[in-house]
Amino acid sequence: MKLLITGGLGFIGVNFTKFVLGKYKDAEVVVLDKLTYAANKLVLDEFKHFSNFKFYKGDIAEYNFLEKVFRKEKFDYIVNFAAETSVDKSFIDEATFFKSNVLGVINLAMLSLKYKVKRMHQVSTDEVYGDLPLDSKKLFKESDEFNPKNPYALSKAQAEEFLFMYHKLHGLDVTISRSTNNFGRYQAGDKLIPLVINRALFGAEIPVFGDGKNVRDWIYVLDHCKAIDLIMRKGKSGEAYNVSSHEPHSNIELIKFILQKLRKKESLIKFVEDRKIHDKKYAVDTTKIEKELGFRHDYDFEYALDLTVDYYKR
Repeated sequence: MKLLITGGLGFIGVNFTKFVLGKYKDAEVVVLDKLTYAANKLVLDEFKHFSNFKFYKGDIAEYNFLEKVFRKEKFDYIVNFAAETSVDKSFIDEATFFKSNVLGVINLAMLSLKYKVKRMHQVSTDEVYGDLPLDSKKLFKESDEFNPKNPYALSKAQAEEFLFMYHKLHGLDVTISRSTNNFGRYQAGDKLIPLVINRALFGAEIPVFGDGKNVRDWIYVLDHCKAIDLIMRKGKSGEAYNVSSHEPHSNIELIKFILQKLRKKESLIKFVEDRKIHDKKYAVDTTKIEKELGFRHDYDFEYALDLTVDYYKR
């Protein structure tokens, strides 16, 4: 099996790369990454010790470059993590998000079909569904309509729509995962959990949008990697799967929990002006992946958070 992992040095991508190298000893693993601020460049040195690992620096939005890689390597599977993911940045630099998150996916799909890739897996997000009221009991299902509320979510939704169309028109074997918020080691420092940990450790103020009551559902990154691997191998072509460990927490609740673990005072919290558009609550139904593929998460939330806090402390 030869596997291309795009965005393989980003947060979830680098964890998935380590997961694959550890699980599939006979697999040939090729990572392609643009090496933006979110890439974990130091981990690349670790990967280079594997004889079955290869790295290309490049952008999935550059078709000619990408085709040279496809023509040379002849992949069996593609897993696409490559994306711009910062919601805040998407409000001020929309073009970059649509270039990476839509055009890049179109390029991968076209080349996957041209070079007869067995399956392309797209890593998407639960944000494509939009949000829910804080008191809502609803869980978004894979069949629910998209209602993205920010440029990042819109770009991910449009990429999915293209892949579904391409599957129907040309028979591209594609699967999609829509995950809730991930946490764990190697995450970029501008994301909520590492930001809180790092600022608390140095006694710096922790900015909180609005009243901090917005709810996010969390999953440990290695559980997400397990789900992607399962979908890639056993998922039904042309289908999307929600992924979650069902750990909803408000931002302020999570921040206070981390401060408690670090034995830091809540006085570090500073409430700041809210985003123009700030989704209230995300929640997804995972019946499909559980019943069809037998997925169960392995990591207890508090234990996984302890692992994450310890990683950033080190």
